Amino acid sequence: MTDFLWTRPETPPVATLLLAHGAGAAMDSAFMNKLAAALSSQGIAAARFEFAYMAGRRTGGPKKPPPRADKLIAEFQTALQSVLSQSDGPLLIGGKSMGGRVAAMLAGGGSLPGRAKGVACFGYPFHPTGKADAEWRLQPLQDAKRPVLVLQGDRDPFGSKAELDEVTLPAHVSLTYLEDGNHDFGPRGKSPATLDGNIKLAAEAVRAFVDRLTS
Repeated sequence: MTDFLWTRPETPPVATLLLAHGAGAAMDSAFMNKLAAALSSQGIAAARFEFAYMAGRRTGGPKKPPPRADKLIAEFQTALQSVLSQSDGPLLIGGKSMGGRVAAMLAGGGSLPGRAKGVACFGYPFHPTGKADAEWRLQPLQDAKRPVLVLQGDRDPFGSKAELDEVTLPAHVSLTYLEDGNHDFGPRGKSPATLDGNIKLAAEAVRAFVDRLTS
């Protein structure tokens, strides 16, 4: 059974988000902690889990790089089956960066349960960092069989607003931008925006997404 790090609201949740980490930071990184707390404040329970390569680092194993994203789909599927038995009501799947990409890949298959209503991607890696001329990773978003919400910093080096303004995404994919945010939603010091404010706005957008999907 998958080990989860739960962050639950004080009242019964409106939905549960199965949340995967990014390629290089664990499920209890500062960003993930802040995000889970912000989601909880919006009435959404966050169930964080780690892929095996990341969990292995906790036991003193070698610091292995992540496998290819498509090699992680089965692990996400296992976590999904586990969280279904530990939660009630609507469910979202999603993650930070690579974790969101894997969630979108899973949503393109034919095995999602009816309770899984949508996908939430926090900082989607549209292309390799700083390489907008490389091949874009649009296929998972295009193939997803559930609505997808992408929360993206304005100046994310994996896909900035300026770059995305030139791209047509499918109708089932919606974008919410975080002001002056980088890949972790952090703005520059001269910006009126703040990291905590951007994470709060992202959580509010996820709550609105849930409300649309369940109304």
